[in-house]
Amino acid sequence: MFILFHEKEQLVPIKVWLPSVDDLDEMCLRQALNLSNLPFAFKHIALMPDTHSGYGMPIGGVLASSKAIIPNAVGVDIGCGMSFVQTNVPASLLRDISTPQGSLAQGLVGQIMRDVPQGFEHHQKRQQSEFLDRFPVQKLYHYGRDKLPTLDEAYVQLGTLGGGNHFIELQEDEQGYLGIMVHTGSRNVGFKVANYFNRLAKELNLKTGSEIPPEYDLAYLPLGTKEAAGYIEWMNFALEFARHNREQIMGRVQAIVFEGLKRYAGIKDIQISKEVNAHHNYAAKEHHFGKDVWVHRKGAIRARQGELGIIPGAMGSYSFIVEGLGNRESFHSASHGAGRVMGRKEAVRQFDVQEVLADFKAKRVVLGKRRKADTAEEYYKAYKNIEDVMAHQIDLVRPILKVKTVAVVKG
Repeated sequence: MFILFHEKEQLVPIKVWLPSVDDLDEMCLRQALNLSNLPFAFKHIALMPDTHSGYGMPIGGVLASSKAIIPNAVGVDIGCGMSFVQTNVPASLLRDISTPQGSLAQGLVGQIMRDVPQGFEHHQKRQQSEFLDRFPVQKLYHYGRDKLPTLDEAYVQLGTLGGGNHFIELQEDEQGYLGIMVHTGSRNVGFKVANYFNRLAKELNLKTGSEIPPEYDLAYLPLGTKEAAGYIEWMNFALEFARHNREQIMGRVQAIVFEGLKRYAGIKDIQISKEVNAHHNYAAKEHHFGKDVWVHRKGAIRARQGELGIIPGAMGSYSFIVEGLGNRESFHSASHGAGRVMGRKEAVRQFDVQEVLADFKAKRVVLGKRRKADTAEEYYKAYKNIEDVMAHQIDLVRPILKVKTVAVVKG
């Protein structure tokens, strides 16, 4: 970790979990400097080793404040995160057992793609959800009713994967056991919440003559205002929706996998362990350095002492289940993944889809994706090396499980 601080140019330091400033791309560095000049930034800015530029705030960035909350410091996919379960079943069965659809892995991927909507798809019918049934969403409609999500939208989006870097993976740990990992967020629910309150923050800052330049794209809502309270309520709804979205998908995938193992491998006694479900795009009120502050984590997981987290690598590589070390300098945070070295469009320009598919074939990874043309968006060469990322944060987390991709479903 190194510290970037020029007293004449910054209000607070930036602490970066990388070897040097040369490891930061130009836009990421500019955005981090913008954060360090926010008048309400508390103590310092923290950048995780997977950091790269985002909208307004770097991905892999952590910002604490006791005076304001910033919608763009959470992002449009509120509650995006990971869930994972480990089983007692040998992952080799997915490769070695045949089904009418090919290997068991191929058969399971096909069924998952039929049962879990991807991309912009939603369910045709409302999904069962005790969470949505009991949530009094009407109390959140203080304003912007026509621009904020409805329960009807939430019911059909629950249990849908989305696109981008979201995935469902069947994985193998170093002892050869099967694991299941899901990466998704709050879908259009969180997208609407983020955009509405970011616009509201811009309007409010314009009215009050904010000293933060508009080009920072870090419009804020002062804590104690009805606007900030409204965002926090809606954000928390989106966080819970995202958590239940992952749970719904995980439950469906487990049912598909367990049925396949029972039918084709005769395995009935399947046990689940190490269940983890954690956000990496959110803000939460926490106590740090003797003060209650709102910690914004945009592409960062919370890593309190002993807390379990998930740090995925790029598609087709390794991922890690980790235990937090509670490092106060990172505001108890760690990276949320490997971190991009190039944008999705650039990856598609640089890497031929046949190269990506050949890489999967060489690694014996089964890919489930309807639109193959943009597969290179998530190619491992478009990301940092996950092993390097983990090496840069040995003071933030301790790896307790390392898993590799056996099969993946991408939106």
